[in-house]
Amino acid sequence: LVLLSPPSWDLTANGYLFLYFQVLKAFDYSSPWKGQEQMYKLDIGWPKIPEYFTGQTFCVAVDSLHGLVFVGQRGDNVPKVLVFSEEGYFLYSWNNTVEMPHGIFVLNTATDSSVWITDVGTGKYGHTVKQYSPSGKLMQILGTPGNAGSSLIPLQFDQPAEIFVEESGDIYVVDGDGGMNNRLLKLSNDYKEIWLAGTNGTGIGQFKIPHSVTVDPFGRVWVADRDNKRIQVFDKVTGEWLGSWSSCFSEDGPYSVRFTANYKYLIVAQLNINRLAILAAPPVGSIGDCVMVNTVQLADETKPHLVDVDMKSGAVYVAEIGAQQVQKYIPL
Repeated sequence: LVLLSPPSWDLTANGYLFLYFQVLKAFDYSSPWKGQEQMYKLDIGWPKIPEYFTGQTFCVAVDSLHGLVFVGQRGDNVPKVLVFSEEGYFLYSWNNTVEMPHGIFVLNTATDSSVWITDVGTGKYGHTVKQYSPSGKLMQILGTPGNAGSSLIPLQFDQPAEIFVEESGDIYVVDGDGGMNNRLLKLSNDYKEIWLAGTNGTGIGQFKIPHSVTVDPFGRVWVADRDNKRIQVFDKVTGEWLGSWSSCFSEDGPYSVRFTANYKYLIVAQLNINRLAILAAPPVGSIGDCVMVNTVQLADETKPHLVDVDMKSGAVYVAEIGAQQVQKYIPL
């Protein structure tokens, strides 16, 4: 960069330096790791008819294999699960045995697909993790419906927040959306405890409202430790604590954690500041410190709660409690 000054200017070295940075600012210069370049754009045509959202939209899950998007919503006399196509067309809904959906996850295997829902209701269906067919047929219940559990009993949940199921059938549950339990539980495909991590607290491996969970290809389990304002990471085989990130969450804790389709980034929802944070995902090895690559600032009072990513297209779907809608963001 060359700055040419007219003869009337009397610039010192500091003056040139000041002008240099002013010109950089005018051109919106930034390091690629500071994330000023836009990475996603809102798909204003999704869904085609937003009026199908009639309750508070708490969670969303993508069936990338079949091009379906499942939305969990709450409210009186509203369908609790809505199903859309990835193009945004409403397909169908179902309501049976779902009281207050909190988290939702779609599992695709070589032979079948299923939808897993965590139910935090206090009525006869609550405190459970349930497996459904894509059409809404109840297939499996984990926990005792209607009974809040104790952290001493693996399959007795108290407001389970979210679930992640691997293709092998191994299940990861973060249990404790404000209830008695604050734990991360891994179950086998026949629903036996493999390991359990966490108690209520602020120390290493402890939680205050573990709110979201996901698994990467490198054998690590990532948990949004919401009220401790950090993400904690565990070894998926042993349950050993591997590290945590907190420096990115001074303004607001993480509500949701999902990887992008290429596993280069983590998408994190921050409800109270209406923001999606995009963090650099470390490869194998040390967790290190979190690096915020980019952000997507949502409208005021949108309140993004949980997100999911289409692992084929890379699109990010955001369930927004405040706006009572799900929005779709397309990668650029």
